[in-house]
Amino acid sequence: MWENQTLITEFILLGFPIRPEIQIFLFILFSLFYAVTLLGNGIILGLVCLDSHLHIPMYFFLSHLAIVDMSYASNNVPKMLANLLNKDRVISFAPCLIQIFLYLAFAGVECLILVVMSYDRYVAICHPLRYTVIMSWRLCTTLTIVSWAFSFLLALVHVVLILRLPFCGPREINHFFCEILSVLKLACTDTRLNQSVIFITCVFVLVGPLCLVLISYMHIFCAILRIQSGEGRKKAFSTCSSHLCVVGLFFGSAIIMYMTPNSSHPEEQQKILSLFYSLFNPMLNPLIYSLRNAEVKGALSRVLGKEKHSQKM
Repeated sequence: MWENQTLITEFILLGFPIRPEIQIFLFILFSLFYAVTLLGNGIILGLVCLDSHLHIPMYFFLSHLAIVDMSYASNNVPKMLANLLNKDRVISFAPCLIQIFLYLAFAGVECLILVVMSYDRYVAICHPLRYTVIMSWRLCTTLTIVSWAFSFLLALVHVVLILRLPFCGPREINHFFCEILSVLKLACTDTRLNQSVIFITCVFVLVGPLCLVLISYMHIFCAILRIQSGEGRKKAFSTCSSHLCVVGLFFGSAIIMYMTPNSSHPEEQQKILSLFYSLFNPMLNPLIYSLRNAEVKGALSRVLGKEKHSQKM
């Protein structure tokens, strides 16, 4: 039936239905958050590269998490900021697909990297004497490459399934970026296959990894309780609690967004949830790890100390 209809080649991002003065305020606020996201994750990435004390698997994975968070935010936030100032909120079909692809790919990488980080903590606390043998650099590199490759291939599957759909109107996406569920609502045909694949993907990329994280931390907490030294328990719990905060923020908002019925939260609430894990979560991650991690703060002090010493020389 849609063969005689004109297929649309661009969409309009509706964004947030607010007054112009509030849009300017949000532009300044979100720009500040975006700058903090890039700065915070950039500092984490720089410290891991510059400080030899952080050249261990835990911070190797943390550096990849920082790369993902910067990329994740940069995929959505600049277009959102531009739309807060411009009346023309048009986005072409190809850039929209690229935004969907990168959004899904980086989200998948973050899920898997968080699982790998929980496994690293499990080995470090439950099998400390065998840690260097188990968490070899070969294994760390392999796990990281698999996480990136699997996530990008899975995102490509969703894009291919979207390409088979006709879009013949309307063309208004009720979101601040090309979020996949919002785009599917504009298709002129049945999208049950796409929605089924999204749900199956969530089971394997969200629920499955979250279960693995919880199992790892059940063993970790049992091992922490057996530690005799109070200082040892405090150090172990500090590194684990930081990771658990990040896991809870990311997985919790993503599961609410993609694995609960759409009727349970209206479209405006979906935008807030998307904003949370597109901007707030990447901004909070480096703050959580730096404020609750003595090694990161120590590395920052050492790097700043070297800079002051070189300036005196």
